[in-house]
Amino acid sequence: SFKKAATTDELSPGEMKLLELDGERILLANVNGEFHAVSEVCTHAEGPLSEGALESEEVECPFHGSRFNVITGEVATGPADEPLKVYKVQLRGKDVLIGPP
Repeated sequence: SFKKAATTDELSPGEMKLLELDGERILLANVNGEFHAVSEVCTHAEGPLSEGALESEEVECPFHGSRFNVITGEVATGPADEPLKVYKVQLRGKDVLIGPP
């Protein structure tokens, strides 16, 4: 089931934020006006991706520089080798709803 997690005016294109939903840390990113949600914890050493840098559609972990695609969850650059979970996102008006991965 989908839950309201944010509003579209909280994030400009190129911005991201940490969401806590049902005890899970989720990274919400605005890539060129499209909203994407992935797990926020790096799969390598559990770094907080929301404190890293978002460039285009890749987020860089502040710990060891692993890069992930926030649309697909795939690893772009190691040392991480496990992808991020990708959550479903729906927009309802200005509400950003997050669904299960």
